[in-house]
Amino acid sequence: MTKIKKLSKNQAFWPFVILLAILLINGIISRGSFFEIRIVDGHLFGRLIDILRNGSKLMLLATGMTFVLATGGTDISVGSVMAISGAVACSIVAGNILPGAGHNVAVAILMGILAGVACGAWNGFLVSKVKIQPIVATMILMVAGRGIAQLVTDGKIVTINSDAYYFINGGYIVGLPFPLFIVLFAVFVALLFTKRTAFGLFLESTGCNPVSSHLAGINTNLIKWIVYTFSGMMAAVAGLIESAGIKGADCNNAGLFMEMDAILAVAIGGTSLMGGRFSIPASIAGALIIQSITTSVYAMGVAPEVTQVVKSVIVICICLFQSPKFKEMLGKRFAFHKTERAVNAA
Repeated sequence: MTKIKKLSKNQAFWPFVILLAILLINGIISRGSFFEIRIVDGHLFGRLIDILRNGSKLMLLATGMTFVLATGGTDISVGSVMAISGAVACSIVAGNILPGAGHNVAVAILMGILAGVACGAWNGFLVSKVKIQPIVATMILMVAGRGIAQLVTDGKIVTINSDAYYFINGGYIVGLPFPLFIVLFAVFVALLFTKRTAFGLFLESTGCNPVSSHLAGINTNLIKWIVYTFSGMMAAVAGLIESAGIKGADCNNAGLFMEMDAILAVAIGGTSLMGGRFSIPASIAGALIIQSITTSVYAMGVAPEVTQVVKSVIVICICLFQSPKFKEMLGKRFAFHKTERAVNAA
């Protein structure tokens, strides 16, 4: 009992409990078919696999967004960065830009990621050096980013035919989707830096009190620059996965509104939007919760125009369940009614 109570204090505990509850409800409603996994040509298929594959982009965005929110900032440009990354990579594979690269997929991936890093570094420069409010600084790229992507593709939807590039989204390793391994590597690196180095402590300190952290000798500007650059890189990788999935670059729709889902995933994971304490595993659980809700709603046959409303209601319930003040209010209400019943019985 003591171990369970201690475990429940972990930031990632309740998000994973909620995720498990959503999956169990789906299993009950579908009479177990939700958990069915079949093997076709040595590859695993099923709704759980779909959640992992389709949620890979959101998990990557949530990993980068966790760092940003931990500093007390925000990054609403990640959707546009996804569009830029996909546009650059697909244009290289199609031979529209850098013709000397010879449709090289490795060069396309590298340039797509570098484009995301450059976008993140630009956001970090505006926030840390120019001292522009994070939401305003990243809104600049949010608005201009899709225009930049359109310039890269000459305003067209670039389609490609490359099995090597398609492997980024549609490939499998030991029966599991390749995007899952990309997420695992990114999360491993992020946890390595936050748990095995002083970076995690500096990051949390910057979010809690940037002034005191600066006076204590922490280069808060550099920390912010790093986290925005990392967020841009995660968005770029997510953009590569999305463009590989549709075998092309759609600058208008790539990553559209995904910045909101990324922020919501981190918030569901318990990371404060004011900065400070954070948990990458909790954010990953938050991303899986959102993807599970989306998959569940579609599986239940809910009309597309109602889907967002249903998701919103479920998310509100989850956030209320995680709110300490709301739980305290319910506890007082329950105690009051219990006392009232006891008095009436007497």
